[in-house]
Amino acid sequence: MIVVDDQAVVRAGFAAIVDAEPDLTVVAEAGDGASAVSLAAAREADVVLMDIRMPGMDGLTATRLITAPPGGPRVLVLTTFDLDEYVYEALRAGASGFLLKDARPDELLSAIRVVAAGDGILAPAVTGRLIQAFARGAPPPPVAGGPLGRLTQREREVLLKIASGLTNAEIGAELGVTTGTVKSHVNALLSKLGLRDRVQATILAYETGLISPRGPLAG
Repeated sequence: MIVVDDQAVVRAGFAAIVDAEPDLTVVAEAGDGASAVSLAAAREADVVLMDIRMPGMDGLTATRLITAPPGGPRVLVLTTFDLDEYVYEALRAGASGFLLKDARPDELLSAIRVVAAGDGILAPAVTGRLIQAFARGAPPPPVAGGPLGRLTQREREVLLKIASGLTNAEIGAELGVTTGTVKSHVNALLSKLGLRDRVQATILAYETGLISPRGPLAG
């Protein structure tokens, strides 16, 4: 993993937390976006822990460049509440998750493992802010066809649940199916829509009008 933050003390703190785990290792540290992009290309790393505000190239641009090549590292963005305006742009840039800098060490480690395993994660507080960002703009009209037309009715139901922030276990409980069945539906819809993870699925659900900040749309 690569830790990126312009504050050396912060980098050292995150690196110490990660390196204390037997299954996680920090292979490099960077103090700006340009260095992060170079390291991501030169070193083998599954996850990049990315700050947003840095001198020179910021975390948004670095995230976009790092995630552009297929098979590259996945990016987990760390931020504080005063940077909420960057949440949506970071996710659009290709970030697989968003976590607040005041997260507990166990929350940070769990998020890193989730992203490394190929899934996406949003802190509950960040999810709320993301929804508010959509609410401030005009909601897009519902899209009957388009990419969502490739999904079965059950896959659309699962996508709605994902966009509502539910886990696979919670989705299974609501739909009356096993967690394994939900996982199969999630994998199928991600494949059909050409999406990387649940975070991208959530964004698509809002952008296509499948769900609005006020809840699922009828139809």
